[in-house]
Amino acid sequence: MIPNVLDIAGTPAPDQDEEFDMTITTSRITAAAGLCAAVAGAIYIGVQVNHPTADVAHVVTTDVLVREMAKAGMAVLALTGFAGMFLRNRQRFGALGVVGYLLVSIGYFAMFANQCIVACVLPVVARTSPGYVQDYLDAAMGNKPAGDIGHMADLFLVTGIGYSIGGLLFGIALFRAGILARWASALFAAGTVSALALAFLPESFSRPFAVPVGIALIGLGLSLYRTSRTETASAPAAQVAAAEPAAVR
Repeated sequence: MIPNVLDIAGTPAPDQDEEFDMTITTSRITAAAGLCAAVAGAIYIGVQVNHPTADVAHVVTTDVLVREMAKAGMAVLALTGFAGMFLRNRQRFGALGVVGYLLVSIGYFAMFANQCIVACVLPVVARTSPGYVQDYLDAAMGNKPAGDIGHMADLFLVTGIGYSIGGLLFGIALFRAGILARWASALFAAGTVSALALAFLPESFSRPFAVPVGIALIGLGLSLYRTSRTETASAPAAQVAAAEPAAVR
């Protein structure tokens, strides 16, 4: 029986090739997710500049429509970024990271729903029920509404818990994993949990409090992109190095 020349040459087994292909694919996905997180952070900072007050007079303007839709897009991009961060750190996260990821994802999904409501629903409702719209906006800013807003209060509660507590746990898990920039992980944890203080502060504080979280998202996103690109570049070299010993034999 004539031996297979390719086997003698030490060609990697098919499952080894698949493993390297999977590594490259995962790295490319996480790199794209990192860019999404960085863009989300930039948008989050940008929409805070000269933001109008939360009242009925402003909610019907084009300015608020554009800002709220930008925030909704930011939430989607951030969710994509969080998924990439979880995928990159999954082996080091543990239970704390899993809980943090789930909570922060739920919080940002609830945020997305809220921004869509403010942009698309409240301007219409304001024509007939301006009082309800103002109560909604007051509750969204952490104040006690004068009237009943129904289950929308539950949406704000879910948003607050996911954003603040989920962000704190997720940031701590990222810091402990040590793969992404630790300064950005710590800033994300501190910036998100600090939002709990807004319940006791004037509305004007809500805009500056969002800036550290935006900076943290940019830092985490760029860090995820760099580490993922480095892993993608090193994978082919590692594949060749793994094949060389077999070829020598």
